[in-house]
Order: sequence, then structure tokens, then C-alpha cells
Amino acid sequence: MKTFGGPALFLDRSDINTDEIIPAKYLTENSKQALKPFILEDLKLPHFKSDIKNARVIVTRGNFGCGSSREHAVWVFEVNDINVVIAESFARIFRQNMFNCGMLAIELTREEIDLIFALVNDVTISVDLDKKRLTVWGKEEIYFDFTLNSFDRDLVIAGGWLAYADKNY
Repeated sequence: MKTFGGPALFLDRSDINTDEIIPAKYLTENSKQALKPFILEDLKLPHFKSDIKNARVIVTRGNFGCGSSREHAVWVFEVNDINVVIAESFARIFRQNMFNCGMLAIELTREEIDLIFALVNDVTISVDLDKKRLTVWGKEEIYFDFTLNSFDRDLVIAGGWLAYADKNY
């Protein structure tokens, strides 16, 4: 099973949509890898500097991944080695696309997200899938428990929907 976690990138805004994650003009690309350089290209946040090449985890606010239902928004994270997104809430289809690709969409409360944002510089996050626990290292070390239903956990462990289906059907 792959390891989940690593350095975090903070996107301090709610309602970040799929066009901001990967602009629609790149949806004609014929491979996931071709999407890689265009991640978050249209995202406008004050003082935001995308250091995406080192990030393995995204920490953000509510309703992340709203907009269209395209899988490309998840694929662009996948090809940039980001396999965890932590948010207050997710758009339903984006969330399921994360699990279908073997990635984690973890929901925490607003208060928990605020605690992580308070550690914003040089934060590393690790995920213990068995214990359903996040460990966040920044100025201090803090822990958060999260919920994950058994089917989504099985999708993540298998590496996504296709691998899960090959194994179980």
C-alpha cells in the first residue's frame, strides 16, 4: 500500500472549483501526464505562491472541487504526486473521484482546519489509514482523527476503483 502524506500546500479559500484546479482549456490533452504543469494555473488567492512540486497534501476550506464533475481535477493532483486533500467539505462528485483514483479526501471540522492553518509554515502531514488518524507537524505536533467508510477505505487500499474491481469482480 502506498504512503499517504508529506509536505502540505495551503489553499485558504472555500469554493475552489475544478476550473481553478485545472483550466478547461487543457481538457483536450490525451494523457494525465500532459495535465501536470497546469495544476492550479487559474487559482487566484492573495499571497499565493504555488510550490506544488514539493507538496503531497492539500489543506483547504469548504466545498472543495465544486463546479464540473470532470475527473481531470483529480488526475492533475495524481500526476503531481498529491494523494491527500484535507478540507471542511468536498463537492460530492470530486470527493468520490478522489477515492475512485485511490486517493484520500479527508473531511475535518472548521475548527480542526483552523488549527492546521495556524501551523502554516513548513507543515508535514502523515496519514495512518488503519487508525484513521492524521499527524500534523509544524510548530508543534497535533493529531486529528477522521472518518472513512469501509468501501472508500477499500478503494484507497486497492489503488482506486479499477484495481478494486479487478480484485473483487
